[in-house]
Formats: sequence, C-alpha cells, structure tokens
Amino acid sequence: MKRALYLAAVALVSVAAWLLLRSPGFGQAPESTFVLLDGTKQTTAEFRGRVVLVNFWATSCTSCVAEMPQLIATYDKYRERGFDTVAVAMSYDPPSYVVNFTQSRKLPFKVAIDNTGAVASAWGDVRLTPTTYLVDKRGEIVKRYVGEPDFSELHRLIEELLARA
Repeated sequence: MKRALYLAAVALVSVAAWLLLRSPGFGQAPESTFVLLDGTKQTTAEFRGRVVLVNFWATSCTSCVAEMPQLIATYDKYRERGFDTVAVAMSYDPPSYVVNFTQSRKLPFKVAIDNTGAVASAWGDVRLTPTTYLVDKRGEIVKRYVGEPDFSELHRLIEELLARA
C-alpha cells in the first residue's frame, strides 16, 4: 500500500512538472492579435526586436488599479530603449470602463480589449488578474507574474533583456 501511494505521488509530481514546463511562462509567446482602443490591431509577431510586457487586467481588479502607476513608470523608464507594454482588458470588462480608465489615468502604452476572451485563452487561459508576461526580443516568454510583480526584480530583468542583442 505504501509503495503504491509513493508511486502515485511520484507520478503526480512528474505530471505536474511536465504541465508546468509546457505552460506559458516558457517558450514562444502565442500568436495573438490585440485589438487596441483606437481600433487598430497589433500582432505578437510585430513585437519582435522589442522587450514587451503583456499585462492582463480589469478595471474592477483593485490590484490591477493599484499597480498601474508602477506599470506607467516602468514603461516611461524603458520605452526609449526598445521596451513596450500592452495592457489587455479582460473580456468581462465593459469597454466604456476601459476607455474611461485609460483616459482618466492617461495610460501612455497600448491598451487592448479582449472582447471574446481569445487572447486570454491563447496566453494560458488567463483568469486571474493581474497576470503579466515579459517577452524578450525573440518573442519568448521569460517570466510570468500572477499578482503584482516585484518591480525591482522586473526592472533588473528588463535591463538584462534590453542589453541582449
């Protein structure tokens, strides 16, 4: 009985590790089309050559609202060096709220609305906000944050990624 439980535990840990390694946070960013507030579209492929922060958020998420000033400061600090940010509003967020929030907070980066939930689904079935991905110049996800990032760690990582060829 003990041996069977041990083998079951080993199998469970192995499956969990396999799932973790193949989930977003590792490997290539999914091909996605972001519909921006101005009606234009931008694809993941268009980010190549830049370090990009993709932030899933909602106006009803208090943590999302609280981290926005730091996201703005991060964008302002690195944008001239090849850094970009896309804030993706969740499908349940009313577009009028997103537009109002973006205008009243003067968000300087791209804001997209994921009306259908297809973008959140492609990025690992994102359901918790904020969830943030850092993508390198080659289009690979190098870090995923669920909840507010440690901004000093994030800045160190951005510096490192921007310095790479």
